[in-house]
Amino acid sequence: MFTNNPRHVDHDDATAPDAGAAFTRIPPHDADAEQAVIGTLMLAGSPTSASYRYFAETLETGIRPADYYRPAHATIHRAVCDLRQAGEPIDIRTVTDALTRSGDLARIGGAPYLVTCAQAVPSAAHGPAYAEIVRAKAYRRTAIEAATRIMEYAYSGEGDENDVRDLIEQQLTGIVAGMPGLQAAPPTVGDLYLDFIADLEAIQEGRKTGTTYGFADLDALTSGMQPGNVTVIAAPSGVGKSTLALNAAVAAAKAGASVMFSSLEMSENELMQKIAAAEGKIALHHMTHQGTLTPDRWEKARRLGVELFNTLPLRVYRPDSASLGDIASAARACVRQGGLGILVVDYLQLIDVESSRNANREQVVAAVSRGLKNLAVQLDCHVIALSQLNDDGLMRESRAIKNDASVVIKVHRPDAEDKESPRAGEVDLIVEKNRFGPTASVTVAAQLHYSRFHDMGQV
Repeated sequence: MFTNNPRHVDHDDATAPDAGAAFTRIPPHDADAEQAVIGTLMLAGSPTSASYRYFAETLETGIRPADYYRPAHATIHRAVCDLRQAGEPIDIRTVTDALTRSGDLARIGGAPYLVTCAQAVPSAAHGPAYAEIVRAKAYRRTAIEAATRIMEYAYSGEGDENDVRDLIEQQLTGIVAGMPGLQAAPPTVGDLYLDFIADLEAIQEGRKTGTTYGFADLDALTSGMQPGNVTVIAAPSGVGKSTLALNAAVAAAKAGASVMFSSLEMSENELMQKIAAAEGKIALHHMTHQGTLTPDRWEKARRLGVELFNTLPLRVYRPDSASLGDIASAARACVRQGGLGILVVDYLQLIDVESSRNANREQVVAAVSRGLKNLAVQLDCHVIALSQLNDDGLMRESRAIKNDASVVIKVHRPDAEDKESPRAGEVDLIVEKNRFGPTASVTVAAQLHYSRFHDMGQV
């Protein structure tokens, strides 16, 4: 049985004092680690299950069928990946069926061997560590094979010294290029120049714009939402920052972006109510109080299903826990199932991260902010992160939030502070930070009974 230490290394590889024995030694491999990887992959379940994250993280190590020493493990790995490609759930039964259909079940040791692999996993969470062990062993085998080819050619007497040198260079270059975790040299500015010019032309000709926020003046000021960046929307409670973010999410989805809205405050049904209110212009309280939907409002709600909801690439997610890891895992699942352009997180101060026992709240929120920025870069998506404001107008508990953001928008409603304000129904989107242009204030209209903000003058 595999040890619970993910850095466990299987038996020591046999050694011998003479070089000739190198051709007869058992190549480096770790059978237990290979079984643990296969077991982790087979415990994935469906794409919506909690364990599916370990499946994705294991494959993200770059492990391939060719990395396994045992051909049976390579065969099982391919079958699992085929199931994933087909969108099928992954477990021992589905893998058994797949191998039966391909005629490979007997060759891998039958169904009992699949059970053995599943039982060889002390913790699926260590799947990526097991995969790294397998990849490291495979790399050693690749090095041995390259060295063997060099030795055999040198012993053969074929060619001249130039041929020997060419073979050595070719083999060593291949070994170094295939080293697990090897960092490639960054490109030079000369390498980047042509892409830079093409990008510049696309921007100037209007062929490349960021994803819309749904507000014309805000898009013009910020160039829209750019991949790999973070927008922070900050406001006190009750001003409408969740509504603003949800409006932006729907606008982006209407423009063709795949969007995930993660809320720690509202249920999926509450989010659906707010979208329906905004898009159907149905007063929110008519959907939350008995007997208030007239036949024409019912008809509006029905048409939204056909005309909007059935085609809108917008996912809503209510995490089981307030964990950044859960949100990241759901975001990765979106990437695997059609892509992810915009991720909305409502809101920063409610999210937890694994942190030192001695970390204060400001350090925890800073870690969340940094984690969301890293996620935006890793997934090449834009993140909208909502943040609470203190009474003095500062983002609660962490100024690091502003450092990680590319755009910071504070939401100010004059009529929230003064019910008699002559600017009732107006909202200022104060862009305090903008890496893509100047800072300024954009005024939009609020129809909060419809859960809706919109451009001034728009009906």
